[in-house]
Amino acid sequence: MEKLINEFSFGLFFWQIFLFILLLILLRRFAWKPILNAVNDREEGIKNALAAAEEAKKEMQNVTADSEKLLQQARAERESMLKEARQIKEKMIADAKEQAQVEGDKMIRAAQQSIEGEKKAAIADIKNQVASLSVEIAEKVLREQLDNKDRQLKLVDSLVDDIKLR
Repeated sequence: MEKLINEFSFGLFFWQIFLFILLLILLRRFAWKPILNAVNDREEGIKNALAAAEEAKKEMQNVTADSEKLLQQARAERESMLKEARQIKEKMIADAKEQAQVEGDKMIRAAQQSIEGEKKAAIADIKNQVASLSVEIAEKVLREQLDNKDRQLKLVDSLVDDIKLR
């Protein structure tokens, strides 16, 4: 360092300062502007990218909120559809039970009518048989009583007396 101080030259110092200032002027004129423009462009690009990222973040939040709303609506609609399906199922079951009850009642009434008809037919048949047997018995009894003439006259007299009394 001492050697530099002892050998100091004002001319060399002047030319070095002059060249340094000239270099600064040239750099300022030709390099500094493009470098600053590039830095400013870069800074502007970064600002735009940050703004776009912020906007995308807000948009994503909106989309998330919208999708959550849609999801809630879909869940509510699904619940509504399931409730409606349960109601339809219960109504179908109730209708089927009611129809089965009506059909069962019809079948019971038809069976009761059939039984009643068969009962009436059986009673009529029995009455016919009883009447037929009664006629046969009466015929046999009358034959025996009317075998002799005195009994016949007595019977006729009693019938005539019954008719007059009434």
